[in-house]
Amino acid sequence: MADTPAAGAVETDGGKQPRSVRVVLLALMVAMMLAMLDNMIIGTAMPTIVGELGGLEHLAWVVTAYTLATAASTPVWGKLGDMYGRKATFMTSIVIFLIGSALSGMAQDMGQLIAFRAVQGLGAGGLMVGVMAIIGDLIPPRERGKYQGMMAAVMALAMIGGPLVGGTITDNWGWRWAFYINLPLGAIALAAVGVVLHLPKKRAKAGIDYLGVALLTVGITSIVLVTTWGGTEYAWSSARIMELIGLGVASLVGFVFWQTKAAEPVLPLHIFRSRNFTLMSVIGFVVGFVMFGATLFLPLYQQAVQGASATNSGLLLLPMLGAMLVTSMVAGRVTTNTGRYKIFPLLGSALMIVGLYLLSTMDTDTTRLTSGVFMAVVGLGMGCLMQITMLVAQNSVEMKDMGVASSSTTLFRTLGSSFGVAVMGALFNSRVQDVMSEKAGALGSQATEQSAQLDAASLAKLPAAAREAYQHAVSSGTHSAFLLGAVIVVFALVAAVFVTEVPLKGAGPKKDDTGDGAPAAMTVSEPV
Repeated sequence: MADTPAAGAVETDGGKQPRSVRVVLLALMVAMMLAMLDNMIIGTAMPTIVGELGGLEHLAWVVTAYTLATAASTPVWGKLGDMYGRKATFMTSIVIFLIGSALSGMAQDMGQLIAFRAVQGLGAGGLMVGVMAIIGDLIPPRERGKYQGMMAAVMALAMIGGPLVGGTITDNWGWRWAFYINLPLGAIALAAVGVVLHLPKKRAKAGIDYLGVALLTVGITSIVLVTTWGGTEYAWSSARIMELIGLGVASLVGFVFWQTKAAEPVLPLHIFRSRNFTLMSVIGFVVGFVMFGATLFLPLYQQAVQGASATNSGLLLLPMLGAMLVTSMVAGRVTTNTGRYKIFPLLGSALMIVGLYLLSTMDTDTTRLTSGVFMAVVGLGMGCLMQITMLVAQNSVEMKDMGVASSSTTLFRTLGSSFGVAVMGALFNSRVQDVMSEKAGALGSQATEQSAQLDAASLAKLPAAAREAYQHAVSSGTHSAFLLGAVIVVFALVAAVFVTEVPLKGAGPKKDDTGDGAPAAMTVSEPV
């Protein structure tokens, strides 16, 4: 399939969106915030949750269950939106997310909490996909760039504010409100979308591709479990990890084969015939790989080596996230005004390579100002890539495949983040263990035997010599992790070189009053 602009978007005079569209966009941003903020808030509340419910040995599953359900359901939500209508599917995902939030808040033991978090994750899988696909329906590709800054701002706000909000809610209202806070926000988004947004109700003749859904779910689940458990719960060479790898590969191979036979495939393979779409999937995977690895190791470095407080861990990322926000807004405006976008994947990849290399040079003497400048360079690169990947991917498929295009791009970024955390984490842990053994002998090995990521309390208990050795070990670990990240981003740069700059579809000329304004397929009601 050729790289052609998507057709059928609502086109408005001069690209200026009516107030009703802005109301819907605000509701979509609230939904996007819910999906992104949840894990950030819960992470801060987890010590209190464990203190009340117990089950410390199952702690990791509170996050893993949510992540697995989100990743596995993402492509399914995208396909359901294409088959049965975007609005109903999106509102269903919000309702499921809110039900999971309410149940999680009422959990009486760790087993219940893990199960209810999985329900929450199922809904979250449809939130991000729904937001991106509905924006793809409502806003012409060329006009979509103006909203990149809004989406980048939501992402930055979630990463910075999540730990702060989580700590404040837990300290003042109790950990259950970390889940209950989703209910009023979700209700607002649900009401706004329900009243103002009107998209067509579809009914596909073919049924749901249940076998495809099952094979893809098993494959994705196996991949996420391998990246989550490998090197932590189980050794990379253990039988359990090998079994999961075998199951995952077999499931995905079977899935690809079945998609060529299914009447209504859950992930139509023809979208990958578009070179731009395939390249954006590669770039999205790389962005996820590096971004989540960076957000994991930067606060760890600043806390362990530079003595920063863990309480404000989100604020430590401000230079990177602030730069990302500014660049994303500029890239969006330039794309809207010119219709050109190839420069941004190229520039973004180059900046990320430089920034990650600079981060890899940090040692125990690096100042916060210097590390902040290095982070800002990475943020500038991310800002050029974050939303452009979705924009170009959506512009590369037909309108009927908007949902699966959005979900596939989101899925590749999610899988990239899983691999990034796992691979960079394994490299970091291995390097920390080696340096601790070299510099602190048996005492160093014992200190990091359980985990290479010591919290502030554990670090304070170490003898001065061991603490100094740990600081050197963390510097060495982050050097290896960020250097690996720089190498991985080279693949994104190569992919960006081969992107074909297909003109983005812009807003059409002003329509007359004959009733032929926006296409009947999708409309937005003016709020009362």
